[in-house]
Amino acid sequence: MPFTADFLNYRKRIIERDFSFMNDKQREAVFCTQGPLLILAGAGSGKTTVLVNRIANLIKYGNAYNSTELPYDLSENDVNEIKHRLDLNQSCDDMLNLLSVNPPKPWQILAITFTNKAAGELKDRLCKMLGQDGNDVWAATFHATCARMLRRDCDRLGYSSHFAVYDTADQKRLIKECLKKLNLDEKKFPIKAVMNEISRAKDSLISPKQYADKVGSDFRLKKIAEAYSLYQQMLKQTNAMDFDDLLYNTVRLFEQNEDILEYYQRRFRYILVDEYQDTNHVQYKFISMLAQKHRNLCVVGDDDQSIYKFRGATIENILSFEHQYTDAKVIRLEQNYRSTQTILDAANTVIKKNTERKGKNLWTDNGKGENIILHCADNEQEEAKYIAEKILDNVDKGSKYSDHAVLYRLNAQASALERAMVKSGVPYRILAGLRFYEHKEIKDILAYLGVINNPSDNTRLLRIINEPKRGIGDATVANALEIAYSLGLSLFEVISTADQYDILKRSSNKLKQFAVMMQELIDEADEIGLHELYEKVLNKTGYMEMLQSQGDEALSRIDNLNEFASSIVTYEQENEQPDLAGFLEEISLMTDVDNYDKSADAVVLMTKHAAKG
Repeated sequence: MPFTADFLNYRKRIIERDFSFMNDKQREAVFCTQGPLLILAGAGSGKTTVLVNRIANLIKYGNAYNSTELPYDLSENDVNEIKHRLDLNQSCDDMLNLLSVNPPKPWQILAITFTNKAAGELKDRLCKMLGQDGNDVWAATFHATCARMLRRDCDRLGYSSHFAVYDTADQKRLIKECLKKLNLDEKKFPIKAVMNEISRAKDSLISPKQYADKVGSDFRLKKIAEAYSLYQQMLKQTNAMDFDDLLYNTVRLFEQNEDILEYYQRRFRYILVDEYQDTNHVQYKFISMLAQKHRNLCVVGDDDQSIYKFRGATIENILSFEHQYTDAKVIRLEQNYRSTQTILDAANTVIKKNTERKGKNLWTDNGKGENIILHCADNEQEEAKYIAEKILDNVDKGSKYSDHAVLYRLNAQASALERAMVKSGVPYRILAGLRFYEHKEIKDILAYLGVINNPSDNTRLLRIINEPKRGIGDATVANALEIAYSLGLSLFEVISTADQYDILKRSSNKLKQFAVMMQELIDEADEIGLHELYEKVLNKTGYMEMLQSQGDEALSRIDNLNEFASSIVTYEQENEQPDLAGFLEEISLMTDVDNYDKSADAVVLMTKHAAKG
């Protein structure tokens, strides 16, 4: 067929036309579709644009750009029509069956990001380009991806699919309970230190037994090993996992169940991972296992932007990528679209002193720009005052408050800045990784919903058993909890049959009344919508009545609960099959950074780590 060479040329030109708005290196990354790929994306180099368009190219064209494969039914008329449309710059989207080569289905692509916000942006941009196909791409954080996998198969690990996801506050309460049961002094074994040690062990895929074997005769670490073991037992007993467990247990699930691993290996023909320089060992292992079959793994990152070592991230994952995949292609994105050359020159000069880096040199067409200003203040109060005055001066000249961001190393440094902003009348918002969901009333209602979803969740049940006050004393709760632990039952099971235990008989009526009320809500949860369930929880438990009785001082708390109701409605509107477990999971993986309202005219205060995230 003499027209085949023309067809291959036209096909390549059509694909190039679709992505003509990108620079040469960005297009190279988009068109490289087969095998392992490392994209070293400098700051402001358009890595999200590359990720979105690489996925779009895969779904529309597959491997067509680099392929010589021809459609089996190609005709000369088809080639002439394609040429005609090229000449007139017309769309060829209705001819993708001829132009594509082995394109994956959207659900065969897994894109992993580090924040829900990044995942949402990725999906939004894909939907604008591809329509409904964009929604079918698996785009989520590591934790959300693993939670979704565990919901499907966690019974293999002895969990129910309604497992709770414990946040930091839940973890602290459970660790505190473990230390108490082990008679360990919190002053000698600070909760945060124990939590961090357990987290590091899970990041390294070290089980409680392996940890105990490893610590030898070190007294302190031996006691932490006991706490780690008890903590995991109590999590399992309450059908709960913490954030680290989501990854740790998914890797365990893969290691112990070859059929499940093979299912996901077959499913995901293409895997893309953002911020690869910030991955830790368990994340590295998770990705490596998934990519073994097809090896179409694209990781995007920048060794010069690795700042999460304190959280277990290891830069070795990105530095050694080419050793793990000897056939990997490496593409450097060095053109910056965000900054001026002055800023880039300063950044390049600082970072070139790093010893462990791949090496790149950022440049821009944005011009030289203004000089960087260094202001040295005598103390933090003077520094904060200078910043507030500088912001007010810029606003007087026509800037908006939202054009300004103040970054600092530690959250503790925000207090002086806050005082200066308040004193100067500068509107501001702190993004510190804390959540709207940290308000007491929201935590209380989430605890109610958590127990309805998972009655074995002792930690959340302890929070609500006497909230509002029901005359159930601490000693009664402690006795019930002790019975639960000794018999291997959930606290809910014990209080539901409180009259069967001598030590609980005096309070059995109150305990059973609470259990009956909760059971009614549990039974109704599958029959009514989420919003209706929420209203029933507020009213049936007496929680709203308690707040209303407090008068004006509780108005802001009631406002927060109304805002929470709006988030339930939004969740129901945005999900085809909204359910309580899915809603709770979404909430547990959300932070203030995800909720940041760009339209609000306020200065943003945040740590450098939160800004990077």
